[in-house]
Amino acid sequence: MTMNQMEAAVRIAQLSKELDEHNYRYYVINQPVISDREFDLLLEELIRLEIQFPELLLPDSPSQRVGGTVTREFKTVVHKYPMLSLGNTYSEEELRDFNERIIKLIPDEPVQYICEHKFDGVAIGLTYIKGKFAYAVTRGDGIQGDDVSANVRTIRSVPLQIHAANCPDEFEIRGEIILPHSAFERMNEERADIGESPFANPRNAAAGTLKLQDSAEVARRKLDCYLYALYGKELPFSTHEEALNAASAWGFKVSNDRRICQSIDDVLGYIRHWDQARLHLPFDTDGVVIKVNHFLQQEELGYTAKSPRWAIAYKFKAQSASTLLRSVSYQVGRTGAITPVANLDPVQLAGTTVKRASLHNADQILKLGLHEGDTVWVEKGGEIIPKITGTEPAKRKPDAQAIHFIEVCPECGTRLIRQEGEAQHYCPNSSGCPPQIKGRIEHFTARKAMNIDGLGSETVDLLVDKGLVRDIADLYSLKKSDLLALERFAEKSATNLIQGIEDSRSVPFERVLFAIGIRFVGDTVARKLARHFLSMESLIQADKAALLEAPEVGEKIADSIQAFFADPMRKKLVDRLQEAGLCMAIDPGEAPKRVSDRLAGKVLVITGTFEQHSRDEYKQIIEEHGGKNGSGVTGKTDYLIAGKDCGPSKLDKAAKLGVKVISEVQFLDLVGLATAD
Repeated sequence: MTMNQMEAAVRIAQLSKELDEHNYRYYVINQPVISDREFDLLLEELIRLEIQFPELLLPDSPSQRVGGTVTREFKTVVHKYPMLSLGNTYSEEELRDFNERIIKLIPDEPVQYICEHKFDGVAIGLTYIKGKFAYAVTRGDGIQGDDVSANVRTIRSVPLQIHAANCPDEFEIRGEIILPHSAFERMNEERADIGESPFANPRNAAAGTLKLQDSAEVARRKLDCYLYALYGKELPFSTHEEALNAASAWGFKVSNDRRICQSIDDVLGYIRHWDQARLHLPFDTDGVVIKVNHFLQQEELGYTAKSPRWAIAYKFKAQSASTLLRSVSYQVGRTGAITPVANLDPVQLAGTTVKRASLHNADQILKLGLHEGDTVWVEKGGEIIPKITGTEPAKRKPDAQAIHFIEVCPECGTRLIRQEGEAQHYCPNSSGCPPQIKGRIEHFTARKAMNIDGLGSETVDLLVDKGLVRDIADLYSLKKSDLLALERFAEKSATNLIQGIEDSRSVPFERVLFAIGIRFVGDTVARKLARHFLSMESLIQADKAALLEAPEVGEKIADSIQAFFADPMRKKLVDRLQEAGLCMAIDPGEAPKRVSDRLAGKVLVITGTFEQHSRDEYKQIIEEHGGKNGSGVTGKTDYLIAGKDCGPSKLDKAAKLGVKVISEVQFLDLVGLATAD
């Protein structure tokens, strides 16, 4: 049924309200009432209506959480209320001194403290005007910070609109943007899988994510946000606890682990509890923040030049232990990356037994000055990844040899290489190094790739060791009789595996592109490359300039794609996969629904950044109106849509070839989506 604008406005308002409620239930109070699929269907309906009626798209729409805005520079914003830092202490004695100072300054009044987690993330200030999210600013230097609003909009636990009637007309709420352990582990697995170095800890990962230029990638990484302080004129609260209760009622995510303490002994009891209990939290904390609860007392106590006198942060001591370094071994990944691993005498640390710790790369070994048999100190970075933080040279044996990074691959003996500007060494023998061969096959068959059941690491090892499979294309030549000749296979398991391989021929192009294992091309980049180039052939033929026009693609990824397809063996491998019947282009059934023929037969190229829609949305609009997306300006290009900050090369080429250059507004007018002034 076709809607008019008024009907669409009503439906958009209804969908927005429903989605806001489901976001709150899922991401704030952890009480979802619908499935992920049902949520996605509601969101898809909203996005379709907003594309059809762009004048109804509002900044606080739930659709804006999926990202798509590209930010070339982050604007600097002066804090309305300076973001001061807290004084730190690691000592219970210093906490008692803090308490004594408070009592001396306000001797005639009982003092109540409120204790909260000290989240290990990125400080943020969120400003709301008339109940709507206005902007988000990082701490910066405390006086001014970066406007990261586009990225913060993607965080599902941050409300874009407050529906409560009692919130102030304007206020700022501050908190910490964090990356939960589950999201951090998933991100590092993905980075390792595409040949990227893992993040050291969730805090670094959160900080890096918040400054990404593409908000769609920020949305995919699943940041979270806990809020803990309200600022504004004449706020109607007498205590910090009242303010946090109000923030929670307004829809903000506030920690439920806070506690009112009537004495410094209560505070110390809270600290001792969480020093151990924090190990079971789904996110990182590195201490406890202690604040005087009553605002009038806070005002009376005042500030030093750097921090409030009424608050202090108790920092937990990093959980570390000393143990012996037994040896250093070297792992070879599917991309050929070599990762050194320290093998240790088992030691208890943060509730687990640690036997191994990553040494990351040659530079880390050199920095630590490791020798054979060293006594080393081990910590858990972000309470997740064991790492060696130092050695005890005084305990080193006089004849201990320094550990030097290997020069040849431990698996195939090939001399290692290290590209300029990269931290890791690589084995270049991609076609003959067993871990690389097996790793590529495991990657190819994984759930996010070709999703071939029954091909775990043990089965892959067996198939490669028996000579039945030498590369990913060989999988499509396997016969059931080949499998039945092996010890591990019976009739049913052999039938299931062959059927799984057969089913994978229908896997969509974007997953095939991810599965072939181009270094630095994860599933998100593969999906965007597939949508941008539409076919493997177009991707292979794209020059570097055309690759750089694709979303998410920078110099490193563009060079990696070109190097991959320049290798005759890899190009032949892709040809064999195509002959095996794998999908090498976007399925016509996945194409956007046709809205009109206004652009029928026209080829359009997009360059620069835009205000009203993202580049991906414009590509979809082009296809919905019958046009084709070109990757570069050629004699066949009909229009070049030029946004802000577009490079001169495409404009120059368009001028030489006589291609018409149009603005964002002119394009929207061309397809009938321009709004009236």
